[in-house]
Amino acid sequence: MNLDGSVLLFLQEHVRNPVLTPVLKLITTLGNGGAVWIALAVLLLCLPRTRKVGCMVTAALLGTLLVNNIILKNLVARTRPYEVLEGLTYLVRKPVDYSFPSGHTGCSFAAACVMFRRLPRRYGVPALVLAVLISVSRLYVGVHYPSDVLFGMVSGILLSYAAEAVVDWIYGRKEKSRQEM
Repeated sequence: MNLDGSVLLFLQEHVRNPVLTPVLKLITTLGNGGAVWIALAVLLLCLPRTRKVGCMVTAALLGTLLVNNIILKNLVARTRPYEVLEGLTYLVRKPVDYSFPSGHTGCSFAAACVMFRRLPRRYGVPALVLAVLISVSRLYVGVHYPSDVLFGMVSGILLSYAAEAVVDWIYGRKEKSRQEM
């Protein structure tokens, strides 16, 4: 058995418990379809002072959807761990897509990293903590390998920088064209 599988079985045998399970099941559902991050992006877009950050979060979420969920999941086509590891049980509804990379983790880190870098710390730090919790929950509930989550984290961080750069460029062009008028 590989390290990825060993970690999941260790979590199942030594960390899962009646207190943590409902909490982490709730946390993992916050990431379903990027729901919590989409809601936060909409909120940021509605407020004039945070509209640019909202555009960045939206761009980061769209980037992870394209790169992680549409391209990489189908290209790699990695089977979910509970389908391969004997004795591993999953705690949530069976995901219908492939395992690699973790879409929950990718979108969580893409959105949270933009928020962490662009918003005051009192908003950015909780966003980053939530991203970590959602990522860990994917291991706890048995639907991702640690390498799925690690890659989702790395891709989310990289895509957050790309989204910021693209939106900064667009806003810069808009500002430049206003000045030329």
